[in-house]
Amino acid sequence: MAEQTSRQRFRAGQVFALLAASFALLFGAIVALLALDQQEVLEATGRLQQETVPQIVRFQRLARNIEQLRQEGERLFAADSPEARQQAVFVVTLVASHPSMIEHPQSAALAREAENFLVQANRQAIEDPALLKKFYPEWGVLANRLSLQVDDVLIQGVNLTTDDLTAVERSMQDARGKLLGALLLVALFLLLLIYLLRQYLIHPLQIIDRELSDLSMERPVPQFAATPLAEIFSIEEASKRLHASLVDNERARLEMESLAHRDELTGLNNRRFFMAQAGAELLRAHRYDRPVTVGMADLDFFKRINDTYGHAAGDVVLKTFATLLLESVRQTDLVCRYGGEEFAFVFPESTLEESLVLAERFRQRFSEYDIRLPDGGVVRITLSIGLADASQRSLEQALNDADEALYDAKHQGRNRVMVTSSEKKAIQV
Repeated sequence: MAEQTSRQRFRAGQVFALLAASFALLFGAIVALLALDQQEVLEATGRLQQETVPQIVRFQRLARNIEQLRQEGERLFAADSPEARQQAVFVVTLVASHPSMIEHPQSAALAREAENFLVQANRQAIEDPALLKKFYPEWGVLANRLSLQVDDVLIQGVNLTTDDLTAVERSMQDARGKLLGALLLVALFLLLLIYLLRQYLIHPLQIIDRELSDLSMERPVPQFAATPLAEIFSIEEASKRLHASLVDNERARLEMESLAHRDELTGLNNRRFFMAQAGAELLRAHRYDRPVTVGMADLDFFKRINDTYGHAAGDVVLKTFATLLLESVRQTDLVCRYGGEEFAFVFPESTLEESLVLAERFRQRFSEYDIRLPDGGVVRITLSIGLADASQRSLEQALNDADEALYDAKHQGRNRVMVTSSEKKAIQV
């Protein structure tokens, strides 16, 4: 990466301008040699090859670029996705900065105007796609101006050919043999140009396209070979930044999702997420006739902790309880902070008897645990738990039964695990 950053790069326009200049110099040398034998051929072919033909080619290229600029503008307004509109804007930017466009002042000014208009329209569409329609009437006027500019450019190119083609027609019969060298030079130049285009422009763009097609946060950062062209390097760096953005966005999404599902103080599932998970677990248990138990727990005399030691101490107690709870339950069990100092449980694949053993084990562990408060003091706090069989009940019914059992545990002295009277009788039988 450091090597790529420090390496000297060139603008594509500069590179191809240098190639064009080199070609013009070599071709001029051949024309100069032709002048020794036939002045007339020199004058005719010199103007045609050095001025008229390249100028016609530039005008034709310019006309195609202006037309492509107009077509990409239409594609932007017809696009039905932000990605398609962004791609159209990207092509518009490339076309507007093409050397043939820059060399023609009138076309360059019109291209800049169209580019700025389309970029502004796309920015508005990102905020509100419906705003794009408001820009279309003004675009229609601008598109008509682009079409007229295409006609003007083509007419200029045609006008350039008339006089020179007449002179060339008279002299071509005598100069045909000597022009073979010039044609060979053109062929070599085109081969060289095609090679350079493929090696330093088309092939890197194909690699970039492949990397962008496979771009995802699961894949590593795209890697590219060193390139001498600044434009290609910029696109490659943008691809890497896009990958980094995908990773950051996914990380942020996961963090937001976690925050939406978690209780901020204890880190346990919140009530809303718990109800959704517990409902799904009970549906599964009912479908396959599997045992499942629901529980409700409440910290005994928790208000006394807050009144005596302050809410900061109460928060420490809740956090400690949540930590011990997560260490004690099984990976398949569901737990949440139901509200205040009240907590809810779901024990999948567990009968009421098995859940009673698990709950009693945790109750005893918590009641014997020393909780260190912020002021350095140590307290112990007990826990009351109510359990209910949910294998034949809805989640709401099971929670109500577990809450009744919890109520009984509170009234029978707290620091105990209780089930409803009917279920207790069933266990005893």
